[in-house]
Amino acid sequence: MAGTPTTTRPVHDLVIVGSGIAGLSAAVYAARADFDPLVIEGPEPGGQLTLTTDVENYLGFPEGVGGTELIMRGRDQAERFGAEFVHGVVEGVTLETRPFELRLSDGEAVRTHALIVATGASARWVGAENEDSLMGYGISTCATCDGAFHRGDDVLVIGGGDSAMEEALFLAKFADSVTVVHRRDELRASEVMVERARNHEDITFHWNAELLAVHGSREAGVTGATLVSHPNGYPKARIDDGLEVEREVVDTDGIFYAAGHVPNTDFLEGTPVDVTLSGHVETLEGTTTETTVEGVFGAGDVIDPNYRQAITSAGTGSMAALDAEGWLDRRSERATPSVAAGADD
Repeated sequence: MAGTPTTTRPVHDLVIVGSGIAGLSAAVYAARADFDPLVIEGPEPGGQLTLTTDVENYLGFPEGVGGTELIMRGRDQAERFGAEFVHGVVEGVTLETRPFELRLSDGEAVRTHALIVATGASARWVGAENEDSLMGYGISTCATCDGAFHRGDDVLVIGGGDSAMEEALFLAKFADSVTVVHRRDELRASEVMVERARNHEDITFHWNAELLAVHGSREAGVTGATLVSHPNGYPKARIDDGLEVEREVVDTDGIFYAAGHVPNTDFLEGTPVDVTLSGHVETLEGTTTETTVEGVFGAGDVIDPNYRQAITSAGTGSMAALDAEGWLDRRSERATPSVAAGADD
């Protein structure tokens, strides 16, 4: 904003952008190595995991753990070792000169020798009524995470690409019935995935339809949904055009959004950091978190279009911190010598 004064912090050894499971894992490792990392939390502190009520497949929690609780434990752990957290939104970065500079929405400039991008990827929501209040309470964006909670249930999958078919096939292992709701009468998914889904006895398709509203409460969870349909597809657009559509209320115990994920990389636009066609930060070949800019590393869903699991994000977070530490040590740019950490620390 014009006229807003800019304040500048001292140069940091390491700044981590993002406070989801990947950013927190990176912060724990970096702080234990005496980096004193600065973690910029972003607009949604904690990331997508805070939208998950229970996490049952994270190692070390045999009874499961709440998504928000897992995030808060990770933050407490990082702070205990010396990580600093600030709430802010990165609007742009300068990576052509050193130290790197990050520009926050409040006008502050943050400078750092090394940078870990752990900004995650946001699931595309569909704009249905009540989705804000019921996300994580029967609406999910991850079948692998939440499918086991729907044993014996009737669930909906919203989408028509490979992700939707994968979600439907996974959910069919648990649910009594899976209905794929797609706004057209033709799927975008690959032929192999389409054939698998169509041949599954527990998966059906609701063509030319979209989700208009979700019914239920946080106490009861999702209990139903209002679907709209039109013979020519894209029924919501028909409503906007003033045309008649068919409305149907269906009973359902869960709704899974599978319309894709959007990596949160807008702030890297125009920088030398390469991104893929899908918008994910591109890392160098091999088991590394290094990007096309020396000193910039990626972790979590922002580099991962395939797995998108809490435990894989935590793993790449620790890798990014170790990679950053090694890079800084080789350049002798660290103000404080590192504390060597064994492979099993």
